Amino acid sequence: MDATIATLNASGNLATKGFGTKNRSSGFWGENTRGSLNVRFFSTQPGKSFKARSFKPGNAYAVYTPDLNKDSRVLQIPITQSPKANPENVAAIILGGGAGTRLFPLTSIRAKPAVTIGGCYRLIDIPMSNCINSGIRKVYVLTQFNSFSLNGHLSRTYNFENGVNFGGGFVEVLAATQTPGESGSKWFQGTADAVRRFIWVFEDAKNKNIEQIIIISGDHLCRMDYMKLVEKHVGNNADVTVSCVPMDERRASEYGLMKIDRKGRITQFLENPNESDVNAMRVDTSILGLSAEEAEKYPFISPMGVSVFRTETLLKLLRLTCPSGNDLGSEIIPSSLRDHKVQAYMFRDYWKDIGTIKSFYEANLELTEQSPKFELYDQEAPFYTSPRFLPPTKIVDSVISHGCFLSECRIQHSVVGVRSRLEAGSELLDTMMMGADLYQTDSEIATLLAEGKVPIGVGENTKIRNCIIDKNAKIGRNVIIANADGVQEADRPKEGFYIRSGIVVIVKNATIEDGTVI
Repeated sequence: MDATIATLNASGNLATKGFGTKNRSSGFWGENTRGSLNVRFFSTQPGKSFKARSFKPGNAYAVYTPDLNKDSRVLQIPITQSPKANPENVAAIILGGGAGTRLFPLTSIRAKPAVTIGGCYRLIDIPMSNCINSGIRKVYVLTQFNSFSLNGHLSRTYNFENGVNFGGGFVEVLAATQTPGESGSKWFQGTADAVRRFIWVFEDAKNKNIEQIIIISGDHLCRMDYMKLVEKHVGNNADVTVSCVPMDERRASEYGLMKIDRKGRITQFLENPNESDVNAMRVDTSILGLSAEEAEKYPFISPMGVSVFRTETLLKLLRLTCPSGNDLGSEIIPSSLRDHKVQAYMFRDYWKDIGTIKSFYEANLELTEQSPKFELYDQEAPFYTSPRFLPPTKIVDSVISHGCFLSECRIQHSVVGVRSRLEAGSELLDTMMMGADLYQTDSEIATLLAEGKVPIGVGENTKIRNCIIDKNAKIGRNVIIANADGVQEADRPKEGFYIRSGIVVIVKNATIEDGTVI
C-alpha cells in the first residue's frame, strides 16, 4: 500500500396501603463483593466542542456508537483559532516506520505504532487523535517495517467512507518505497532520511500554504494539544521548537537531554547521553515554568518526540545543512543549533515513552488505577480507534456495556448500560440500567458531593433490585430500591419513579436522594 487517503470532513397514587418512600438505612443481599472491577471502554458521546451540523455525507465513529439511533454522526472537529498560528497552515508527520526491536516479540509481525494499548486502541491512535483534537487536519504517517497491520488500521479508521471523518484535510500513509538513484534503492535509513525521501510532498502546490510542520513520534502516550506548541513556536519566532518533559536524575541517562540558555533557547542536544555526560546537562528548569521546588527535583529536560519546524527551515536542514544526516534527534536538530533559533517547550502533563517491553507493560497496567495518570475519558478530546461494533461484555450472568465505571460493586443477573457508574458497595439484582449520555469527571463528582448533590450513577452502598433505571438517573448513597411491599402499580413522578407490574421504573434524569427507600 503506497498511500491511504482520508478526507477529514466534519457531516401517583399508591395502590397498596403502607407503601411509600422514606429515609432510613438498611442492608440486604449479604456482604459486599470486594475487589475492583473497573471495566473501562471508550464512548463516542461528543463533548461540548463537538456540534452536529450539516456537512457533506460521511460518518464519524470512535470506538463504539453510543446509541442505536445515533450510530451515524458527523462531527465538527474543534479548531483552535489564533492570531499567531492557524492549524490550516500546519501539517503533521507521524513517524511510524521504526523496527521496534526493543518491543520484540510484540513487533515481530507488526510495526510498533500498531501494537495494542489500553485493550482497544493502537499506539498510533494517540498521536492521530491528538492531531484531530488539536484541529490539525493535514496528517502524514511514515511507515516501513511490518506496516501491513498499521496501514490496514489507518485505512479502516481514518478514511472517507466508514471511519473518522474530518473537514477539509486528509490522512495519507507515506510508505517506504524505492526510487531512482543510488540512495533511492535503499529503505529508510532513519527518521530524517524518511522525511527527506518525501520532501517533494511539501513542495507540491496543494501544500504551498503549509508554514509549520510538526513531527511526532508514533510510540508514546500523552494527551497533548499540539496547537499550543505551535502557537508558542510562532510566538517565539523560532525556526525549530522541541517539546520536552522535566526529568529527574534517576532517569536522566535513559533519555536524550538538552541544555538551554536563560531565554529557553536550546544550546546543546544529546540524543543518547552517557552517565558521565548527565551532570553536565543540568539546567534551571524554572526558566520553562517549573517552580523552584520542582526545578530542584527535575534538573534535566528530555525531548519527548514532538518537534515543530518552519517548513523552509526543515527543507533547508534536510537538503543543504545536513544532506546525509539520517536521524532527526541525533543529527538534524543538533546541527540546527548554530544557525537557527531552536527553542524548548515544556510539556508538564503525563508522558510515557513506549519503547521497551517493561514500559509497555507498566503503561497498560497503570490504566487500571482508579484515577490513572493517563486518562482515556475526555469527551472534548476523545481518543479514536477503529469502530468494531462489538456487543457488550458478558460477565457470568450479567451484561456490561461500554465505558462503564464499576468500583467494588456487585452485579447479578442485570444489564448495565453505556457510561454507567456504580460506586463502592452498590448492588444490582435483576435490574436493567440504561446508562448515561455523558461522563462526569472526578472533579465534577467531588464538587456535586461537596454541595450535597447527587451525581449521575448509583451511589455508595445503594441496593437495587427488580428495577429499570432510565438514562442519566442520579441515585444517591445508601438508597434501597426493592419494592418490598410488592406494589404492582404506582405513579410517583415528583419523586422520580413509577411502578408497573411490580417493577420500579426510575425515570430519565431523575434524582433519588441519599437514604431514600422505595
